[in-house]
This record gives sequence, C-alpha cells and structure tokens, in this order.
Amino acid sequence: MKALGREVGRVALVLAAALAVGFVITALVSHDPLKAYRALLTGALPELVQGPDGGWVFRRVTRIGAVLEEAITLTFVGLAVAIPFRARQFSIGADGQVFLGGLAAAAVSLAIGGPSFFVIPAACLAAMAAGFVWGLVPGILKARFEANEIVTTLMLNIVAVQLYRLIIMDLLNDPAAGFLTTPALPLPSVLSVLVPSTNVTIMVLWAPVAAIVAWLLVQRTTLGFEIRLLGENALFAARAGVPILRTTVLSIALGGVFAGLAGFHIANGLLKRLPVDLNPGIGFSGIVVTLIARNNPLAVPFAALAYAYLRVGAQVMERTTDVSREMVLILQALIILFVASDRFGPGMLGFWRARAVRRRAA
Repeated sequence: MKALGREVGRVALVLAAALAVGFVITALVSHDPLKAYRALLTGALPELVQGPDGGWVFRRVTRIGAVLEEAITLTFVGLAVAIPFRARQFSIGADGQVFLGGLAAAAVSLAIGGPSFFVIPAACLAAMAAGFVWGLVPGILKARFEANEIVTTLMLNIVAVQLYRLIIMDLLNDPAAGFLTTPALPLPSVLSVLVPSTNVTIMVLWAPVAAIVAWLLVQRTTLGFEIRLLGENALFAARAGVPILRTTVLSIALGGVFAGLAGFHIANGLLKRLPVDLNPGIGFSGIVVTLIARNNPLAVPFAALAYAYLRVGAQVMERTTDVSREMVLILQALIILFVASDRFGPGMLGFWRARAVRRRAA
C-alpha cells in the first residue's frame, strides 16, 4: 500500500506540473485564461443549487456520470496496455481488440437475447475471448518471426476496424435504423444503470476489480513473474529457463482480454448498439493512462479517473470559453513529457554522480 501511495503521489505531481505549464500556454491563446482553466478543472463537477421548492438539488450530474463512463473504459484499456508493457512488448493494438471485443459482445447479445443471467456473462466472455485471440496474432508474429510488435499491432488495428465495419454493414446492419448500425441490443443483455440519467453501470465496480486481478496476475503468479523477468532482462530470463516464446505471446494476448472488456462495456453498457462509425483512438488514450500510472495496474484506475476528468472538463471548456478541447492534447503531451522526465532525471543524476566519483578516484 505504501508503494501504491507513492505512485498516486507521483501521478498527482505529474498532473499538477502538466496543468501548470498548460496554464501558461492557455494564457497565451485565451482572452480569459482563468475562466478557461476554471471550466477545465471544475466543469465536470456537479453543482448544488436551490430548487423551486426551496430544497437543494444536484445539477449537472450527467457530467460526473460522463467522467465515470470514460474512466471505466480507460481503466480497461490502460490495463490492456500495461500488461504487455511489463514484458517490454510495446503493443498498441488495444484499438483493434476493443473493436472486435465490442463486436463479439453485440453479436452474442443479438443471437441469444436473454435471459440476463445467461446472456450478459456470455457476451462478456465472448468479448474477452475476441480480445485474447486478436492479441495472440501479434504475439505469435513476434515470438516466431521476430516481427516488430509496434508495426504488427498498428497494422492489425486497421484490419480489425475494417473487419468490424464489414460485419456490421453486411451481416448485422439494421435496415430500419436509418444509418449503419446493429439493431438495438435486447434489453436483457443491456447492463443496468446505477446512476440515473447516466450510463454508469455495474462496470464501475468491476473496473477496480479488474485492476486488482491484473496486479495479482503480474505480482503473484508464475506467469506474472515470467512476464516481469522478460521485461527486465530477456537474456537473463532465457538463461533462467523462462519460456520466452510463450511468455511473449501471452503477455500481449492477456492484455487483449482487458481490451475486450472495454469493448463489452462500450457495446452493452454505453451505446447498447454498435454503429459502423465507432471512433478509433481509444487505445492511444490507454497508453497515456498507463504512462501516468507508471505501468502499475493498481494505479491505472486513478490515472484513468484523472484523465477522464480532464477530457470531460475540456468539453465544457470548449463550449463555454474561447479555448478548444485540443488544449487537452497539449496537456496529454505534457503529461507524457513529465512522466519521461520523472524516469530520465534520476538516471541522469546517477550518471553524473558516478562520473564525479570516478574523477575523484582518478
């Protein structure tokens, strides 16, 4: 728990530093930077107002709901990236795994229909299996043919998105919808809402559980030890008897399981049907979340919540001030820069100290 506290503190420090520099940039482009940053930092919060009857009610609950909805997705995608990263496999294939996971969940939901106690677990397992299988492909290519996982996962994202669109247009399209989409998922397959006027479902409880499971997998299992050893030193891992090929494949494929959960959340919790124009790019947001969390699965939900809060605040900022939401992209770049600096600084300090010691010894 002490290590987790340090990681959360580092996350807060990185975000604070990025926001401070971001404010300076905002001041250069906005006529009222204080108003813009106030909208960014408080726009996602609900507001307590007095109702017509004199009682106090919360307004703008949907905004905090939007934060939780996005944080759930980002948590799963962040975990999907974190596990391969622990094995030093730089997989950026979460996008394709999310698309095919959501597609598998929707297809199973439409095929089975109900009852809920059967169709929801079946759809969830189908999504996880789809993410796992799609993660196997770049893992096998890396293990067997030494294909660069960055290139293969990036190319497979394109294949997955086009396959997703092809299946929806040709096999699952609802002609009565008026646009290219699947039919609405049967009600028994839709996750129940926990917070009224939002799409916050039971997945808000499962996301932290998934982070704990990922941490236990990495820290408390033989496979997790092999993944960590492979990431620390592949040559030593091979000499120690770690099955390098199997560990490489499974590290990427297991990440796909969590990406499949994100697809299930999008299909059965948020959209309740799948349009053909589902926007790609969520996988790259997962990379940002993982970097903020410093590859610690237990810190991923906190990083996801913080990043989701900024993204929703950015939408409010765009609507109410003269600053566009692209400001969050600048903050995203600053966050990555400060995370890299956090790792780079101690290394450089150690290098200069060692050099000074050698000079004194000479």
